[in-house]
Amino acid sequence: MSLNEEIQRRRTLAIISHPDAGKTTLTEKLLLYSGAIRKAGAVTGGKHSSTTSDWMAIEQQRGISVSSSAMRVEYDGVLLNILDTPGHQDFSEDTYRTLMAVDCAIMLIDAGKGVEEQTIKLFKVCRDRGIPIITFVNKMDRPALSPFEVMDNVEKVLGIVPVPLTFPIGDGSEFRGVYERETRQFHSFERTAGNAYKAPVTIQDINDNSVKERLGETYHKQLVEDLELIEHVLPQFNREDFLKEKITPVFFGSAITNFGVENFLQHLLTLAPTPQGMPTSAGFVEPESPVFTGFMYKMQANMNKAHRDRISFFRIISGKFERGMTAKHPRTGKEVKLNYPFQIFGQDRDIIDEAFPGDVIGLSNPGTFRVGDTLTTGDEFSIPQFPRFAPEIFAKVLPKSGSFSKGFRKGIEQLGEEGVIQIFQDSHRSPTPLVAAVGELQLQVFQARMESEYNEIINLERLPFTRSRWIGSSVMPGAGITIAYDDQNRPVALFKSEWELTYHAQRTEGLVLLETPKVEG
Repeated sequence: MSLNEEIQRRRTLAIISHPDAGKTTLTEKLLLYSGAIRKAGAVTGGKHSSTTSDWMAIEQQRGISVSSSAMRVEYDGVLLNILDTPGHQDFSEDTYRTLMAVDCAIMLIDAGKGVEEQTIKLFKVCRDRGIPIITFVNKMDRPALSPFEVMDNVEKVLGIVPVPLTFPIGDGSEFRGVYERETRQFHSFERTAGNAYKAPVTIQDINDNSVKERLGETYHKQLVEDLELIEHVLPQFNREDFLKEKITPVFFGSAITNFGVENFLQHLLTLAPTPQGMPTSAGFVEPESPVFTGFMYKMQANMNKAHRDRISFFRIISGKFERGMTAKHPRTGKEVKLNYPFQIFGQDRDIIDEAFPGDVIGLSNPGTFRVGDTLTTGDEFSIPQFPRFAPEIFAKVLPKSGSFSKGFRKGIEQLGEEGVIQIFQDSHRSPTPLVAAVGELQLQVFQARMESEYNEIINLERLPFTRSRWIGSSVMPGAGITIAYDDQNRPVALFKSEWELTYHAQRTEGLVLLETPKVEG
């Protein structure tokens, strides 16, 4: 198969949502319908539940996603690279990095709540990056807003025109199925034991008399009225407008019961764009270029207890990757031999021999790679900066044993590199590290992983700071302000309040304070 043929059969996408909208459940059900798994795991939390994408102990205990993962599945001849993202807002930085590696996003909306805060933030990132968005309105098996209310909410809050490609009949316990506009067919579903298997579906023409009998007089009449409104008032789907982010195709369903999932998956294959090129410091790189290029968007330590190593998540931009090849590593100016590439599926991994644009592969990382690094067989290049957020919670990390052991230092280094927390040093270069986080959950995850993965019980001594800013000038804040240094030795000012930050920003002539660090070069 030629390079272009390999590109044409690939799709790389992420799922974005507010916490608890059902993102992990939808991911799991897409794996179920693609045949990647035979039975879906429970995602409601607790010690007996597990999912393919939520593989960490803390994720399985709490029923939350705190780390991005990557899975590749094949459905109807198309390879889908699905990048799951953390649902909790404390881990937005990880999510933002993941969105740098995709060509399309699935926006998941809770049918009972409409567009929520975290969805708005992630939608903006997709807009800024030019990522087209496909919408799945989830949880139709629960009491829901009317479909028209949901779509009106999407348009008013996000400023994008929703175009329904399927339409629900009923909600909650009365959710009967979905109507597909393109084929004018009604899809009705049956539940399975524990919702763990594919839902049997009956597909009928909307004008079939048995549909009216199946729906009942009330729902059939409502459907006829709704369809009249849809076809004469709402816009038709236009692919060019979709790719320009003017419209978002909308699907309705219930991931937990599997209703509407397979129909959604089938549409994903034709809607999601093939792998796209990327702007770089050396110009725009097209996926069809024979020169191999790609970038690291994530680091992950201890994905598999049998290995206890670090994996770099690497998105291929162009060319063909082959196991054992040598590529340039522009940041260090060295060449690296890529002997152990993995295909990642949750926490599992398999050695692969080749990969193509759009694919996300794992590369063993003995400490060579960082987030944002590039590899190429051609001219050296860099990519746009990955986001970094100013933390608001700070603590000193103290080993309970009193010893700054090798395991302690390794845990701090690897979890900092991964982005679980940010690592700082005080201006006195004390051996006691400072950790910083955007939210409380980050510190809890850090503490739990230090114990479970590095056998280090730690104490976190909270510090009184609530704001931080990178210093972008030679002028430093006045007396009384604590200065720390990040992992790249850039000075960061720590403030005890918003008032203190504002006071020094306004009163110190020539002082430049930055919410994100300045990019060198």
